[in-house]
Amino acid sequence: MTFTEAVGTCFSKFLTFSGRASRPEYWYFFLFIVICNVVAGMIDWQFFTQVVETEANGVKTVTATSAQPVQSLVGFVVFFPHLAVAFRRMHDTGRSGLYALLPILLFLGAMAVLIFGIGLASSFAHGGRLDILFTRATLLIVIPTLLVLFVSPLLVLWWLARPSQPGTNQYGPNPYEVAQ
Repeated sequence: MTFTEAVGTCFSKFLTFSGRASRPEYWYFFLFIVICNVVAGMIDWQFFTQVVETEANGVKTVTATSAQPVQSLVGFVVFFPHLAVAFRRMHDTGRSGLYALLPILLFLGAMAVLIFGIGLASSFAHGGRLDILFTRATLLIVIPTLLVLFVSPLLVLWWLARPSQPGTNQYGPNPYEVAQ
């Protein structure tokens, strides 16, 4: 599969979360996304960056700000095709496509535990035993979750880079094998 075929396939199957995607299909589309983001970043920097100079106490400060409208538009356009091809790529390695969402789900879980745990602890008297108990329990849950959170993107990356599962699996036929 060539670069243009991969990009065309991903956009034509932008809401197809079933089936399998080969490694070139996924990685060429990933390269396409990186290139588009670099170009969009240059366009945003060139046309949508506002430079503000301020001077206080003899110190001159230059601040550049941008709303990054072009990068936001590119991200919006490629979000579903990238998610769909990641699901299909996971299927190609014999895993559920939901594993592509593992880092996001772990992050949301860690934030929920942190917010609700600290919120629950703050409802007790400050400095009391229950306050300290819930704060420590929250930390005991959040710290291992954060460690797993840092490892999970590497695991997903490894899964995405794995070779295709030979033969037909529960998600469909191997994209490399031709039916005879």
